[in-house]
Amino acid sequence: MSYLIVGMGKSGIAAAHLLLQKQEEMVLFNSSDLDAAEFYQKNPKLEGIPFYTGSLPEEVIKDITVAVLSPGVPLDLAFVEELRERGIEISGEVELAYTMGQGEIAAITGTNGKTTTTALTGEILQNYYDDVRVVGNIGIPYTQEAATTTEDTRIAAEISSFQLETIKTFHPKAAAILNITPDHLNRHHTMENYIKAKEDITKNQDAGDVTVLNYEDEVLRAFGETLKTKVVYFSSQRELAEGLYYDEGDKAIYLKEEGKKDKVIDVDELNILGRHNFENVMAAVALSLALKVPMDSIRESLKRFVAVEHRIEYVCEKSGIKFYNDSKGTNPDAAIKAVGAMNRPTCLIGGGYDKGSTYDEWIESFEGKVKKLVLMGATKDAIAECCRKHGFENYEFASSLQEAIDICYRNAQDGDAVLLSPACASWDMFPSYEVRGTEFKDYVRSLPEK
Repeated sequence: MSYLIVGMGKSGIAAAHLLLQKQEEMVLFNSSDLDAAEFYQKNPKLEGIPFYTGSLPEEVIKDITVAVLSPGVPLDLAFVEELRERGIEISGEVELAYTMGQGEIAAITGTNGKTTTTALTGEILQNYYDDVRVVGNIGIPYTQEAATTTEDTRIAAEISSFQLETIKTFHPKAAAILNITPDHLNRHHTMENYIKAKEDITKNQDAGDVTVLNYEDEVLRAFGETLKTKVVYFSSQRELAEGLYYDEGDKAIYLKEEGKKDKVIDVDELNILGRHNFENVMAAVALSLALKVPMDSIRESLKRFVAVEHRIEYVCEKSGIKFYNDSKGTNPDAAIKAVGAMNRPTCLIGGGYDKGSTYDEWIESFEGKVKKLVLMGATKDAIAECCRKHGFENYEFASSLQEAIDICYRNAQDGDAVLLSPACASWDMFPSYEVRGTEFKDYVRSLPEK
């Protein structure tokens, strides 16, 4: 078997290292120009493996049996179609890792909340089991860890819709779909395609497995009725006859199972804000129980867990103004949750790369929360137009993130908050949401007191 690794980013390089460890034949390919000498210098273990950029010679293509695509490579590219027509199997980094690794997997997908839920699930598992890996879209490629896993390994994996498009045999013991709202439609083209990609996380599960679903998502509630797995629902809006739910009156999360009701935790004992985070907690609890972690151990982990970086992350306080970094709020639904978590008047920074989203519900969520909106990036005009349509006039444009922060700081008063939650991806102005969030934090910390 001969592999073609398509895309020489983090996941492509990790996939190549895995194949090297398994002594498999491979060819490396990057569609855009990348200096081979520089590439080998940065990745010395891969030196000597054939490396191509731009296009592949015919004599190379004819020997390929499997193409492993990086998540950022769309399946409808002409190049990918050509590979498929030649009978070359199209695979992905997650599928490769699964087929070459071992262990029991808790896999998490959804439009929002994946990283927090994966980090929390990983921490719960790490506090109980000896060998735990936290991998996937959270930042550590699954292929980076696969070679050293054993049957005793427990894996918490954040899996994106892009990664789910190329799975074939990937089989998690427990899988969670947290929610599905419009996102990445520039890649998936239709909402139906996007929903199917998310739901495919369950396609190889059977009756002995667990699927965790959000009862308040109508698509997922109906999807649960079609599954042969044990379905565990969670709800932040109502008491369930079976499953996990948040009781707003008691300010507590409960588990009801086989007619028995147990309190999981008082939410005041948690270090993460907002109803959406209570949903993430419930999903992590259900996944951890499915992987046989005792409730007492889960409860202790919940009390210690703090928010992940770039997700409603408290940065600092200046002149009585609290600053929060939610750079990972890269779509309107995520940004709505961040606005909802604010408990003081807020100056909000929004805008960025255009993924084809609409902003009406985001603007509507401002009432009683957002006192000023500062817009930047490619979507600023479209968001401003949406603001006017909904009667929100207190917005202003900025040409840089630093200028946006300065405007917010000038307009905020003692007792207010400044929130970066852009509702858009970062790629028009920054290489990633991590870079955007880090720049926000660095600049905010440098601000003088008023």
